[in-house]
Amino acid sequence: MIGILIIAHGSLGESLMECAKHVIGNKPNQLAFLAVNTHDKPADLLPKAQKLIEALNTGEGVLVLSDMYGATPCNIVTKLLVPGVVEGVAGVNMPMIVRTMTYRHESLSALVDKAISGGREGVVRFTSQSCERFDMSVALNNVK
Repeated sequence: MIGILIIAHGSLGESLMECAKHVIGNKPNQLAFLAVNTHDKPADLLPKAQKLIEALNTGEGVLVLSDMYGATPCNIVTKLLVPGVVEGVAGVNMPMIVRTMTYRHESLSALVDKAISGGREGVVRFTSQSCERFDMSVALNNVK
């Protein structure tokens, strides 16, 4: 199974992990987070991130999800990347997390594509009519 590491500002990574636990029904295996706080030095966080990747990688690779492209968490991710082994995607959100949890059995490359599509498709403008038509249980069962 592909490991997933969330590197994000403050408590966002932990919160996303807890939300994933709630949606999926239990704590997903091989899922971890690294918090980046205001006074943290990226050079001090990099070894911690590397250790988390080592722990999460059971041979199928690790997908690292970051909150905002260009920010400190993302800059840490860029130092972790190893094509085909450690891949990264910025813009993490709940639809992206749910999608990656659902498709962790696929290749790392395919999971990157699923993460991006899940993140994009999960951002929608809605109206009261669209909310009446939308059934979350159907959406989760039809994740593609």
